[in-house]
Amino acid sequence: MDKQKLKSRRRARRRIGIRKRIVGTAECPRLSVYRSLNHIYAQIIDDLNGRTLVAASTRDKDIGVEGSTGNAAAAAAVGAKLAEKAKAAGIGRVKFDRGGFKYHGRVKALAEAAREGGLTF
Repeated sequence: MDKQKLKSRRRARRRIGIRKRIVGTAECPRLSVYRSLNHIYAQIIDDLNGRTLVAASTRDKDIGVEGSTGNAAAAAAVGAKLAEKAKAAGIGRVKFDRGGFKYHGRVKALAEAAREGGLTF
């Protein structure tokens, strides 16, 4: 099997295992992270109502990422902006859904920046 297909299948299996355990509610929504090669996306989701409450990504104009968007500094900027938006929406606690990605590098930088911004998970 092609190595890239194998990697994506493994990630999909990890993602399903994580999503079995994590469900976002109105009181404690889910912080979902998606990491592509060039960008990182994060959103806070209420799964029971099927609504995205807050979202941020490196593609947003107000993030203020200069240069490369596929690095840990850009991910940290997204985490800080997401925490700021969440505080404005009255969200303090979330459940972290890493989306099958390792808690390392850009995903870790986003999570730590969100924690420093005031989110607890």
